[in-house]
Amino acid sequence: MYYSQELIEEVRVKNDIVEVISGYLKMQKKGGNYWACCPFHNEKTPSFSVSGSKQMYHCFGCGASGNVYTFLMQYENYSFQEAVKALADRAGVPLPEIEYNEEMRKRENRRARLLEVNKEAAKFFYYQLRSPHGKVGYEYLKKRELSDETMHRFGLGYAGKNGAELVEYLRKKGFEDEIIKEAGLASYSEKRGMTSPFWNRVMYPIQDTNHRVIGFGGRVMGDGEPKYLNSPETPIFDKRRNLYGLNYARTSRSGNMILCEGYMDVIAMHQAGFTQAVASLGTAFTAEQANLLRRYTDSVLLAYDSDGAGVKAALRGIGILREAGLTAKVINMQPYKDPDEFMKALGKEAFEERIRQAENSFFFEIRILEGQFDMNDPESKTKFHREIARKLCEFSEDVERDNYLQAVADKYFIGVDNLRKLVASYAAQTGLAKPVERPKSGVQSKNNPQENAKKSQRLLITWVTDEPALYEKIKKYISAEDFTDDLYQEVARKLFEELERGEYHPAKIISMFEDEDKQREAAALFHTSLPQLSTGQERAKAFHDIVLAVKKNSYEYYTAQMGTDMSALNKVIEGKKALEELAKTHISLD
Repeated sequence: MYYSQELIEEVRVKNDIVEVISGYLKMQKKGGNYWACCPFHNEKTPSFSVSGSKQMYHCFGCGASGNVYTFLMQYENYSFQEAVKALADRAGVPLPEIEYNEEMRKRENRRARLLEVNKEAAKFFYYQLRSPHGKVGYEYLKKRELSDETMHRFGLGYAGKNGAELVEYLRKKGFEDEIIKEAGLASYSEKRGMTSPFWNRVMYPIQDTNHRVIGFGGRVMGDGEPKYLNSPETPIFDKRRNLYGLNYARTSRSGNMILCEGYMDVIAMHQAGFTQAVASLGTAFTAEQANLLRRYTDSVLLAYDSDGAGVKAALRGIGILREAGLTAKVINMQPYKDPDEFMKALGKEAFEERIRQAENSFFFEIRILEGQFDMNDPESKTKFHREIARKLCEFSEDVERDNYLQAVADKYFIGVDNLRKLVASYAAQTGLAKPVERPKSGVQSKNNPQENAKKSQRLLITWVTDEPALYEKIKKYISAEDFTDDLYQEVARKLFEELERGEYHPAKIISMFEDEDKQREAAALFHTSLPQLSTGQERAKAFHDIVLAVKKNSYEYYTAQMGTDMSALNKVIEGKKALEELAKTHISLD
């Protein structure tokens, strides 16, 4: 849904950032700002600052910055549209209704109806578990050492002794047979009529990230088959694109996600305090699930079963996570089979230690690979080393590959030069990767000129925002076009337009961007660390140098563009004149 900038700004203005964030964090006022421990990284000393005047927050520890929208997007993992809606609801600002055509309206109504029938089925299972009919399911869960609070939190339930009870219940609630069937809650046969496949099972409602029930998993009581039965795919339930427990794990603030195999593993982990645990939904881990995890973390810990099947699944998962750009480590469950058994036997502290000892995924792969070779046989050992070289070629980045090459050489007592030759040979034969080119001298490469230019632009925006009166002193020399990064230019243009009117609202400028990464980058422009200088003369010189650096970079940028873009000629001529004048000009900060 598209919202106008006027509406976005109205919602933002009516949600004071101090009031909103104080609903999440315990803050203390010091000076003109409020301070708290940052919710986005672990710290003991508060470095998270919230400014009521700027309507922005900034963490001096991890660099997180933004306005009230960015905070909700980071803390609640909302999309921009979800953040707007949440804050509009909070402030009582009506949002425009989405205009549907007839087909869209039917589809949305269908989805809403499927969510409603699943919600009602979840209620039925929930109360069945807590009735005399559900005693067998309740005792099973108690035997698995789950507390009543945990059962309630995950909405655990029980499907009765036959599959007709659920259908009868849902019909009484006004649901048509067609919608019950489409939700995967029942099917029709001439012999039995409409019956549910879920009966005599402990039920695990599967929820999306907004806590809506989209499907179910059921564990049979006794020796029936299949042991676990999951809802079929429906318009609201795609197994490949959802993860069990993610509705809670997405706000865990742990810095990582723990990927398990089963529902009970996730529940046991959450009960023990590891609320970042999730599991795939009765299928192998998928690329879609890896991309889903990437929205919430860049580090995943695999807590798969310790048996052969679990090791195989872990190896497959590592490849998928790596492909998605996620860092993976493997938690050692032995001597126990899975996280559930481990937690019952050794408890939370022992598992925390296993997390600290989690094995780098590449070394896990190499260790498992080693077991396939006879290390006492020179020929077999050579084949193992060749396999290591092949695995090293999977790293596309030279630096990363070389770091792992040296680490593997040390760990397995292989001559580093010999291993490098093996990698180079394998890469040349297969074209998988370029051999690592090592520097011929110890001279370090110079700083990236582009990054230096961007740093000067960030410093200038922060300084002018902190001291808006300076804009009048530099506007003769500096314009938005002097900011050569597209996002920086957008921010500078809006900032300068507002300063021309004698006002500026950094929090409003951030809201121009819907993408969370762009919001963070824009917010960081207002919180760059300025040089700490003691005298006015030193500060004036530093400011002048920054303005001059921005103008000089702009001149060089447009000069380089002249070969392909003649419209840059005027900018070059104007830039040269301004640059020469600026070099001789003193800018007072008084």
